[in-house]
This record gives sequence, structure tokens and C-alpha cells, in this order.
Amino acid sequence: MPASKTVFFIIGILLTILGISMLAPYGLQVYYGENSHSFISSSFITIFFGVLLSLSNIEKDYKLNLQQTFLFTSMAWFMIALFGSIPFILSPLSLSFSDAFFESMSGITTTGSTTIINLDGSPKSILLWRSIMQWLGGIGIVVMAITVLPLLKVGGMQLFKMEGPDSTEKILPRTIEVASTIILIYLSLTFLCGFFYWLFGMTYFDALAHSMTTIATGGFSTHNDSIGFFKSSNIEIIASIFIVLGSIPFISYLKFLKGNRKIFINDAQIKGMIYLLFFSSILMFVYLLFSDFENSVFEKIRISSFNVISILSGTGYVTDDFSLWGKFSLIFFLFLMFIGGCAGSTACGIKIFRVQMLYIFIKNQIKKLTSPNSINLAKYNNQKISEEFIYSVIVFIFSFLLIFILITIMLSITGLDFITAISGAASAISNVGPGLGDVIGPNGNYSSLPSVSKFILAFAMLLGRLELFAVLVLFLPSFWRD
Repeated sequence: MPASKTVFFIIGILLTILGISMLAPYGLQVYYGENSHSFISSSFITIFFGVLLSLSNIEKDYKLNLQQTFLFTSMAWFMIALFGSIPFILSPLSLSFSDAFFESMSGITTTGSTTIINLDGSPKSILLWRSIMQWLGGIGIVVMAITVLPLLKVGGMQLFKMEGPDSTEKILPRTIEVASTIILIYLSLTFLCGFFYWLFGMTYFDALAHSMTTIATGGFSTHNDSIGFFKSSNIEIIASIFIVLGSIPFISYLKFLKGNRKIFINDAQIKGMIYLLFFSSILMFVYLLFSDFENSVFEKIRISSFNVISILSGTGYVTDDFSLWGKFSLIFFLFLMFIGGCAGSTACGIKIFRVQMLYIFIKNQIKKLTSPNSINLAKYNNQKISEEFIYSVIVFIFSFLLIFILITIMLSITGLDFITAISGAASAISNVGPGLGDVIGPNGNYSSLPSVSKFILAFAMLLGRLELFAVLVLFLPSFWRD
């Protein structure tokens, strides 16, 4: 089938790009004199299979139908995670396949969960690879695909459509222009973030690694204590700013560059995210203020705001073990795990616009009960919203919560305790990173979990990153019928 050959041809190109990107950590191995050839070997294997896939699926005319587009999306992320795990297996860390695949999937889906126990003692090449994986997973892989598809005369915007409802809007006349502009914006934000990190005390290496994971709202760090390692309020402020910038729809940056100077003020989704961040931070600060903590008022403002921004955006950086703050903090941060940033950004979870849609629906239902004869028009961003769209949002939220419950049950069956199972499921499907409790909490990691649990969580990460239906639809026989 020509469409299938197109899928494998493009995946081959992406694997080749992935293999080439492995040369950067290899350069670091040479520079630091690391006694390992893991990355050059991984690069050769990945490029070999990538080129082989591409050459064996060359066609005169490349086509993608709806089914094949969904297949490409899921397979691309799976294959990149699979081949991205090879450096972890071949590295001096000698991770098992389950640990390596979990780490790779966590990276490419920008989750930020880790199985590596001692980050401070890990090879710098591995730490850089983790950051590269998250940077690519944030938006790079999507943009690469969008860049490739138009060259094959395939509608690249179809792939972007799966990443968020606003993404399909053609601000610029050609898809290639949209892709290249987004790449430029992404690179610029990454560079600025890294520069300010370095300016306020990070080493060149830490600044580079953290800038990639910050913009990607991924959360991988080079230290066991995450951002808390630096003990710097300035670094935390910089991280907070760029996390928010990464959580804003990238299409908004395009609109701004095209002349819409009030987009960041007028957009309902952006305003909703800022309001939620602000009030959540205030609520957590008030809780800490009246709790038995010895921190100063400034410290309470600092740790409450940073951790709220980090968890709500799905980044997962931590400066303090918030699971020790009391029962309220456990429930509160579990709730925040489900909510992500804006649609069309690098953030995951239940996007802000879906929460807003749910609020609009509930408000209209109450109005119908109190005023049955009144006409209630649902509007969002001053545009009328169809009931069909609202119902689709409700279906997504219901499905999200249902799958969360199923994953929690599956994790419990593997032997995990309640807190680990429920927070692990929430963290994985929302692509947050740290869970709650002593095992996978901010001061723990996922290394001690059974291999079966890790594979379940890895699948949940993929589901969350591709917004459920892009993956689940592949298991429906009716979807494949013409």
C-alpha cells in the first residue's frame, strides 16, 4: 500500500535525523574523555535502520490518507522512543531494556520521570541526551515531520492538527513557512533561556541541558535535586518565566509576529492559564503560611509559586519535596497534575481550553435549568462554539479520567501501593514527571518499580502526549475500514 510505504519512508527520515543528533553527545564523550563508544554505536545503528527504511520505501508518489496519518503519528513516537533507548542500554549505566525504554519514552513525551538513581554521577553525554530527547519531544519532532511532509506533497498540517485545535490555522501562506518560523521561535527561546541560566550562575553544560528541558516543559535535570540543586531564586524565576513561555501556544507567537500585538492579552486560553497559575500559587502560599513551616514569607512565596508553575505546566522541576507539606498539598498537586498548559504548546495534560469549555458547558446547563426559555449562545474568544465541539471536549475529559482509573488499577495489580499507583498514573498520562509518596515522589524515582509497571507507564505517557484518541483509534477495526 503506497500510503504505508510513505509512513515508513518518513519514519526512516526521522530515525536518520535522530541518529545524527546522537553525534552531539558523542562529541561530549570525546571532549570529557568518557571511556565509552555508546553514542557512536547507537548513532550507526539508528542511521542504518533509518536509511534502510527510507530506501526500501521510495515511491514516485507519496500519499497519506487519514488512517495512515494517525498510524504515522503513533509509530513515529514509538520508534523514536525505541531507538532513543539504545544509548541508555549501551552506556556505562547499563540500564535494562525496561528502564532504558521508560527513560527514552519519558524523554520524548516530555514527561520527565526517570529511572536513573544518581544523576550527579552519571556521564554528561547521557545527561545531554536526555535533554535532547525532551527538546525534540517538545516540538522538534512535530516540526520536523511538518517540514518533511510538504516536501513530499503531503498535507503536513494534518499532523499539527493532532497536537492542538489552534494549530491548523494557517497564519502564513505555506506550511513550510509555519514550520520554519516555529523552529526559529523554539531555537530563540531555548537560546535565551540558556543564556539567562548561565548569566545567573549555571555552568555552560547545565545551562544548555536545562534550557532544552525548560522550553520543552519536560523537567529532566542534570542533578538529583533538580532545580533545587542551584539554591538560587534568580534561576527559579528564569525557569518559571520560560516554562510559562513554553506553555503558550506557538501559533500565538506567529500571530504576534504577523501584527496581532494584543494576542497575549486577549486570548482566552492564555488568560485562563495565567489566572489559574496565579490563584493556585496564592492558594498554596496561604496554606504554607498557616502551616508549621520555618521558612520565611519570601521562601514560602518562592517555593509555592515555582512548584505550582512547574507541576501545572507539566514540567516537573522541583525545589522541595511537596509531598511532605501535608495532606492538602498531596490532593492539590494531584489535581494540578491533570491540568496542562495551552493547546498548541509543548505542555500536555488536560489543556486549559478544555477546562474552560467544561466551565462554559456547566454554566449554560445551569442557565437552562433556571431560565428554560432563554437562548444561551456559548462563546469562546468572542466566537460561537458549536455544541458538537463542546461535547467532544466533554468526551475527551471523560475518556481521560476513565483511562487514568484503568491505568491506576493496572498499576495496583502489579503490586504498587495506592499513592504510588494513583500518582504514577496521573503523572504518566499528564506527562508531568514526579509522582507523590516515598517511592516516586520528588525525592524518589521510578527505578524500583516492576518492569511491567514501567511498560504500562510508558504506554500511558504515549497516550497522554498524543491526546488519547490518536493512539486508541488505531485499535478500532472500524477505523481501518474504507
